[in-house]
Amino acid sequence: MRIWLPLVATCSGTFLLLVYSTIVTVALPGIAQDLHADFGSLQWIIDVYTLALAGLLLGMGSLGDNLGRKRLYLTGLTVFGVATLACGAAADVGVLIAARAVQGLAGAAMFSTLLPLIGLTYTGRDKGVAFAVWGAVAGAAAGVGNVAGGILTQFLSWQWIFYGGVPLCLATVALSAAVLTDDTTTATRIDYLGIVSFTLAALGITFGIIRGGEQGWSSGSAVLGFVVGASMLVVFLLAERAGSAPMISLTLFRKREFNGTLVAALGYYLAAFGALPVISLWLQDGLGLSALATALVITVQPVAFITTSAVAGSALHRLPAHRTLGGGALTVGAGNVLLLATGAVSSWAALLPGLVVTGIGAGIVSPVLPSVAMAGAPAAQSGVASAAANCARQLGLALGIAVLGSVFHQCSPLSGGSDGQASYAPGLTAVFAVAAAIGLASGGLALRLLRPQRPAVGPVQAV
Repeated sequence: MRIWLPLVATCSGTFLLLVYSTIVTVALPGIAQDLHADFGSLQWIIDVYTLALAGLLLGMGSLGDNLGRKRLYLTGLTVFGVATLACGAAADVGVLIAARAVQGLAGAAMFSTLLPLIGLTYTGRDKGVAFAVWGAVAGAAAGVGNVAGGILTQFLSWQWIFYGGVPLCLATVALSAAVLTDDTTTATRIDYLGIVSFTLAALGITFGIIRGGEQGWSSGSAVLGFVVGASMLVVFLLAERAGSAPMISLTLFRKREFNGTLVAALGYYLAAFGALPVISLWLQDGLGLSALATALVITVQPVAFITTSAVAGSALHRLPAHRTLGGGALTVGAGNVLLLATGAVSSWAALLPGLVVTGIGAGIVSPVLPSVAMAGAPAAQSGVASAAANCARQLGLALGIAVLGSVFHQCSPLSGGSDGQASYAPGLTAVFAVAAAIGLASGGLALRLLRPQRPAVGPVQAV
């Protein structure tokens, strides 16, 4: 039994960092009421966590090489616990957003070390079992987060979605310190300019999208966000091109398969999960559902996702990449087409077919994404390629929340009361239409990029 304690330690950390991507969704109306938060602030409460996670994930890998993965994991866990406590104690929305940013930073440190730590601990058949269990825990975290968020918000308060995680964090720190393997450090150069410029680029662009939705696309703050984001993106590309130890080699982007993987990763995650905060607000403020009932409705999607991954996971690995990644993203797009049936007089049941289909599409892509990303890169860069795919997935969620939230804000000013349901209808229609377009477009492009190229046939020589 003791042999599996390191797996328990890493899976507990995985559960913590991924559950906090979803647990806040159902609590948004309660947070808005208690902290007097506007719609843009609600977007940032979710987005700043995901952005920090995505922006720092690649860079944290090299930091783990220098500090040691166990040390970085324990540091991340400790900071995560402190930040989680600060989230629960936040008395205003600005403090909550700042604490969520620190949570995301710590989560990136944890996420970048988890799979290497499992790889250091297990070999042979045990390693296969360990990775399978880890994947199941990662998949289940989203569904558990929604339900736990609904229960804690309804029967206690939204603060307890954070307070409840602190004891688990403390227990995970103690267990990890006792059972995880110490790894030797490797002195490498850390690409600080790449880490900072990429993170600022993502933050600037997301800030511009959210401000544009709130204040108009020509507003000074929106334009400033886009200018800063674009400038930092240029700095990042120049730094990666000129640096002797870049965070990610730009040569990877010359490979069709790698680009197709990133397109699918970003597109399916954006289209599948970017609308969930808006759906949560509609169910509670528009239809008057409780936090727990809202959580149960939304959980239909991760149940479909987990079931698909569990039932078809091994078979999916035997299919060509263009069918799994491209086909899965197309399925997510089709699910959003079904969600367009939600209208002014719809009940929560109108969401179910679309949520099931988007969950199935995500369940097709997710199990094979890391292996496809690694297969599309040279062996020496396979780890970076897998991390880049995870980064693209998290970035897709962050951009999805920003883009779809801004579309909703432009089309449906929030309102409560008896006309609350009708006031949401134009925004929901626009959100699902945009998500459908992104899912279908990314799926189609991934199909094209990932489809094996036929070998060139030269002219037939006369004999």
